Amino acid sequence: MAIIVNLDVMLAKRKMRSKELAEIIGITTANLSILKSGKAKAVRFSTLEAICKALDCQPADILEYVED
Repeated sequence: MAIIVNLDVMLAKRKMRSKELAEIIGITTANLSILKSGKAKAVRFSTLEAICKALDCQPADILEYVED
């Protein structure tokens, strides 16, 4: 996959647990886990915005493009 999800890295930097982030942004921990694992087929901009707001980061801190 060419898009790498670095959500675990940002959570560690912010010393926040997945469960806490899921509660703050209003999604289930299962959906957050799918996003973290890179298995999500899409992400809503509203969800990405909420994650960035909660973690005080930019989308590029979470998503990375790597050529295959």
